[in-house]
Order: sequence, then C-alpha cells, then structure tokens
Amino acid sequence: MLNIIRHGEEQTGLPLLIVHGLFGTGRNWGVIARRLADKRPVIAVDMRNHGDSPRAPTQSYADMAGDLAEVIAAHGGQADVLGHSMGGKTAMVLALTRPDLVRRLIVADIAPVAYAHTQSHRIAAMKAMDLTDLSTRAEADRRLSARVRDPGLRAFFLQSLDLKSRPPRWKLNLDVLDAEMPGIIGFPDLDGQYDGPTLFLTGALSDYVLPEHRARIQALFPKARFARLSGAGHWLHADKPREFEAAVATWLDATAA
Repeated sequence: MLNIIRHGEEQTGLPLLIVHGLFGTGRNWGVIARRLADKRPVIAVDMRNHGDSPRAPTQSYADMAGDLAEVIAAHGGQADVLGHSMGGKTAMVLALTRPDLVRRLIVADIAPVAYAHTQSHRIAAMKAMDLTDLSTRAEADRRLSARVRDPGLRAFFLQSLDLKSRPPRWKLNLDVLDAEMPGIIGFPDLDGQYDGPTLFLTGALSDYVLPEHRARIQALFPKARFARLSGAGHWLHADKPREFEAAVATWLDATAA
C-alpha cells in the first residue's frame, strides 16, 4: 500500500485524503493537512514512484486510482478526496470509476483533459545533476541551478532528494515517470459520471483550467462548483496556503451532510 501520513487521529468521521501532484510527496502538504485536521482526520499519501511509496513499472491513472482505492478501503471504505494536478486527475478517475469510495471531491487546478505541459525536461534536469560527494542542500541547489533557474521549483524538487542515503538518491522513480509522461499529461477516455459534491478550485494566474474545459467538467461532474484563488498560479496551495486551506475548509463545512 502507499505510504501514508496521518493527521488528526483524535478526530472522528470520514477522513480527508490528500493526493499530491507530479514530483510531490505527502509531506509537501504537512501544514495544510494539520490545519485541516482540526475537524476531521486527514491522510496524505505518497503516490507510487514518489516519496516513500513502492516503486512500480507504471504510472497510469487506472493504477494510481487503484492505489487510492486500497488506502480508502483500509480506512473505513469512504473518504473525501482532495487532489492537485496529477493527484487531481487521479482523484477524478477514482470518483468516476469507484464513486462509492468518494463522498466529496476537490480538484485543485487541473481539468479532465489532455495537456501539452510535459515535464520530461524537469526529469532530465534531475537525472543530469551530479550526486557525487553531495552532502548539503545548498550544494544540491547550486548544482540543480545549472538546469533549473526558478529557485522555487528547485526547492520543490529538492524535497525529493534523499541526502541521508549513501550515495544520495532521488526519491522519485525518474525513469518510469519519464516513460509514462504521455499518460500523465493525458486523461483516460471515461464516460461515467460522478454525482457527488465537487469543487474545482483553481489559481487565477494559472492556465490549466480554462473556460473551454467547463463543458467537459460538467458532463463528468454535474454537481461541479468552481472557485478561484486570486494571486495564485498552478501551485495554488503553495502560492496562497492560508487562502487555499480556508477555501477547502469552508466548502467542506458547507457541504457537510
């Protein structure tokens, strides 16, 4: 089963399952998860081929949704599910194929469509970085800066670099992620519907969820509602963490049974 991080174990009720995006981990969501756990148990996962979860030969959405189904089955059989980017697509596939497992769905800055936003160049940058005699985060940042100029992206990627390992290693299965990239930026052809409460929460500065995507979203998720975070891009939970957390908590409270 996927590696999981639990928050708010003293809380009762159905858990909120948080599903990170490509190159992320459950620990990236630690502060938000802890704050959302003031009223409900929260479970953050490491997706397959990420973090401390098992390595696997595929990264298909069917397989990733199956991983989430296994986690939910082990924690009561139903959950609210929040997914960002790749995790949002996985959450959508889970809701469409196993609606019995998903009470409510929150999709963060992604649509059920194929994109051209390949991340293979990011994988090439990580694979090209010399890990020889690497012992400090500052030196890792310096080396990665040769191919990744954005300091925020470097900091995000370096959260998946295990400097305690000898030699250091990426806690990402970069070869599989690269091979599976066409599927990751795509979306499976599914005809079902998820009739549960659904929130599409997007960054106002992001181009991932566009007006022309709404018809497809509403065909698959007829109860979809839409909200945007001002001043936030695709990584809206990192750009505006308090606003993101407040939007999620407010919607969960408003749609509580």
